[in-house]
Amino acid sequence: MEAIPATDPVGPPPSPPPPPPGLTGSPAPSTRRRAGWTAAVVAALLAAVVLSLAVGSRTIPPDRVLDALLHGGDDATAGVVRSLRLPRTLIGLMTGAALAMAGVVMQGVTRNPIADPGILGVSQGASLGVVLAIAAAGVHTLAGQVWFAFAGAAVASVAVYAIASRGRGGASPVKLALAGAAINALLVSVISGILTTRASALEEFRFWQIGSLAGRDQEIAGQMWPFLLLGTVLVFSVARGLDALALGEDLARGLGRNVAAVRILAGAGATVLTGVGVAAAGPIAFVGLAVPHIARALVGGDHRRLLPMAALLGPVVLLLSDVVGRVIYADSEVPAGVMTALIGLPFLVALARRRTVAA
Repeated sequence: MEAIPATDPVGPPPSPPPPPPGLTGSPAPSTRRRAGWTAAVVAALLAAVVLSLAVGSRTIPPDRVLDALLHGGDDATAGVVRSLRLPRTLIGLMTGAALAMAGVVMQGVTRNPIADPGILGVSQGASLGVVLAIAAAGVHTLAGQVWFAFAGAAVASVAVYAIASRGRGGASPVKLALAGAAINALLVSVISGILTTRASALEEFRFWQIGSLAGRDQEIAGQMWPFLLLGTVLVFSVARGLDALALGEDLARGLGRNVAAVRILAGAGATVLTGVGVAAAGPIAFVGLAVPHIARALVGGDHRRLLPMAALLGPVVLLLSDVVGRVIYADSEVPAGVMTALIGLPFLVALARRRTVAA
């Protein structure tokens, strides 16, 4: 009899599914290239800080800026630098970093390349908190409104996760996105209803809603940093889990990751970061959407490298947008939230047209 060749009834193990389109980009750059890009971004960040301190309706030479920071002084130049531009720059640094890292985490948790910090209702929750602070509690200072905005962001995030986690499958990316959209729509309706009946609060809220670094003082900067530190620790603690989650839930469990714990910790960190950024500067657009993609193109999709790069790039984008907004009109300034939207809109159109992102 002719022997029948032996065959493997099992066959080779299936290869792991690829991460979702738009979340990995090109292969990870080499170590030398990553180091070069990191050095370039650090230099850009330093330049953005100098410009933020020196440029405005009154341009101050960098040496005078440095002298005002190191030696103080009672002249008008030192007052402008220390009392107005330094707090504004510090808040821009922290807000840019917070929103950029939150965007990275939101895109990782939802596996959606066009997710941003507002996808889980966090931004609208903060907006509702500010409206209630103005209309119900009579709080009319930015330093007081920060706490209401942060509380609103936290409550909205918890509500979204509670809704998405019900039923079979738990809080899947699709259910999180749908629950976030539903909560967003509800909060927008509530905010509109309150402002319709309290017209006196409309003008004050509109200033905050645009998103701006103007008028923020040292007190707000002091309130921000503990929450920024907490959110940063939370998102960095699940960086490896986000890498595994990008391969799919089943493979992440096979690698020993607790998917629910990764989602909860990542969502909590992103909520804290988004809440503190939106509370301090308003809902700044496109930083959380565009910066993660730029950072991913520079250092690859490993979240242990992606999160630090986003934390460096976010302040660069926000501070430069704020500087351009200050000088674009001679007699006034364009809020940073408007400038980031103008800069980010072409990026969003290009992202939507990419075949790798298209469904």
